[in-house]
Amino acid sequence: MGRATLNQYLVGQQRMHTEPAPDIGALIEAVARACKTISTAVGKGALAGVLGSHGTQNVQGETQKELDVISNEILIEAAEWGGWLAGMASEEMETPYPIPAQYPRGKYLLLFDPLDGSSNIDVNVSIGTIFSVLRCPAGVTEPAEKDFLQPGRNQVAAGFVVYGPATILVLTLGHGVVAFTLDRETGTFLLSGEAIKVPEDSSEFAINASNARYWHPPVKRYIDECLAGKTGPRGRDFNMRWIASMVADVFRVLARGGVFMYPRDARYKEGRLRLLYEASPMSFIIEQAGGAATDGKTRILDIQPTALHQRVGVVLGSKNEVERITDYHLGKR
Repeated sequence: MGRATLNQYLVGQQRMHTEPAPDIGALIEAVARACKTISTAVGKGALAGVLGSHGTQNVQGETQKELDVISNEILIEAAEWGGWLAGMASEEMETPYPIPAQYPRGKYLLLFDPLDGSSNIDVNVSIGTIFSVLRCPAGVTEPAEKDFLQPGRNQVAAGFVVYGPATILVLTLGHGVVAFTLDRETGTFLLSGEAIKVPEDSSEFAINASNARYWHPPVKRYIDECLAGKTGPRGRDFNMRWIASMVADVFRVLARGGVFMYPRDARYKEGRLRLLYEASPMSFIIEQAGGAATDGKTRILDIQPTALHQRVGVVLGSKNEVERITDYHLGKR
């Protein structure tokens, strides 16, 4: 028997669990189709005219790449019409996106970062898409910003796609983590990883070392101990990895363990990554794979959002390493 398709997996999950409901499965398939289109555009690069700046800024004041804007439009067009959603929110849009009046309303909310790691577009390094699904509050048909401000533990599903040498979809429905690889010949996502688990210990860490002068003491302590290697307090050598693309760094953590950090520091006092579009869905995935995720002190999935584009510090990955870093912040070690 061949590998299960994404559709077959989703139907199988519906038969085994109360979630995903059929409309969740259909929504995820719509997102997957959009990601196939984005993957094609990424793969063509300069040949498709999608490289370079769009000449605009997003709500965070960051210069938008041409492919940022294209990817955002692709995801909206793929998900708005199906009757699954009450609303959408994107890292690239200042306010929530209302479902057009001609389409039926659903009971879910979709949040996404349409193109994570877009600073890497022009240098041909892996980038990706991150998405999160929440329930819309009961009785709400025209969701406002406050309806999206839910803690990550409320997520019904989350996933990300890496556009690399292979296009890979990583997904959780709250029952573990699986991965699908896009067969480019058939255009089908096929199951390529089941019951993915993050090793509890690791000898790899990912952090932007150029920010070292801004790090708070607990982060500096942890990194210094890793760099000390066999002669230091950890008693073993560590390797540093940093791709500057969260999807690629987190996929590596899922594949072979490690810890990914973009912590609060003297420069980014609230943190650098977006809680709703990046930190929350990635933390859900990592926890479902047996790892851990905190902002340095607090479990990310327990943080109550206060703004649509709220930023947060992120420490996620192998459970024992994340617990050590968190203990350093809390003064427990």
